[in-house]
Amino acid sequence: MIAPGGLRKWSTRNGAEDQSRTDDTRIFRSARVHKLLHKLSVTEIAELSNTSKSYVSQVKNGKCPPSRKLLTALLESPHYKKPDRDYLRLFLESRDAMGLRQRSVDFYRIRISQFADNVEYWKATRQDVERHLSAIPSGRNGLGNRHASFRALRAFYNWLHSEYGFNNPMANQKGPILTKVILPSLTKEQVEHLIDLAESTRDKAIIALLVESGLRVSELAAIRASDINWPSRTIKVMGKGRKEAYAPFGDMSAGFLRLWLNEFQPNGSVIWGIKGSGIQIMLKRLHDKTGLPCNPHTFRRTFACLLRKGGVDCLMIRDLGRWESVQMVERYTRSVTFEDSLKFYKAPLG
Repeated sequence: MIAPGGLRKWSTRNGAEDQSRTDDTRIFRSARVHKLLHKLSVTEIAELSNTSKSYVSQVKNGKCPPSRKLLTALLESPHYKKPDRDYLRLFLESRDAMGLRQRSVDFYRIRISQFADNVEYWKATRQDVERHLSAIPSGRNGLGNRHASFRALRAFYNWLHSEYGFNNPMANQKGPILTKVILPSLTKEQVEHLIDLAESTRDKAIIALLVESGLRVSELAAIRASDINWPSRTIKVMGKGRKEAYAPFGDMSAGFLRLWLNEFQPNGSVIWGIKGSGIQIMLKRLHDKTGLPCNPHTFRRTFACLLRKGGVDCLMIRDLGRWESVQMVERYTRSVTFEDSLKFYKAPLG
């Protein structure tokens, strides 16, 4: 048996001693190497690595560092059976080739790596996946964090099965049940209050447009004057998944937009003079000032909720807000009550 904490003792104590051992330390601390050191006896490891039993025993007990020779022997042993290709890298390259944003590629990389660091993914079973998901704690949004990992692993294994014929441990596996939380949105009066407190014409235009158009920050930050169609009150945007679409806007947004464009005069560049990160910083300041939720998703939910309270059905809201499914609209508008809907009820028989 390995002494409790023994495997981590050396890497924690001496990890900074020699920069050349960084990769060795990372391998030594990986779950798969730990598993082999647990599984194999001192004699088996000594024979694999052609080292002495006393040295192997010291490594197991955390009394001395593993040599590169020992690590290499473990990784090349038939017990390890590492595939000849880096399928995770190939998967990420396929997502990049599909045109996914870097943020989406990073999402897959982080979620799948968390699994691959502890499980030999090329021969994982359904039970391995379930154990991994069960170990992810639920957060403030219930099992949303666990469901995110489920989606990433499902996409990865569907790709592995389709492209290389790997067994798919995610086949017919249902995702974690998400808690149906009511996500925050703003009332019309609260939005008007935020606009009143905004420091500049630009900030007022941004807030009005977020609520009247349901724009994502990436869509909003990329707007150019040539994208605005004043007669139809629509803006051409590059939406999620690099899909070109149109977003509507109303009288309040139109008024603030005209005022701001007269002040700024972008001359072909984006109309705000700041990037998406700058927009988020402005919204954070407004939140600190008012105590109201001011993140971009709150404004997008507010767009959907105000439309639904105004009698617009979920299918139309999906199209206007460029959502991919009605289910997402329903999730965004859970704050709409029965009483809100009752106002638009008409008896079928008159």
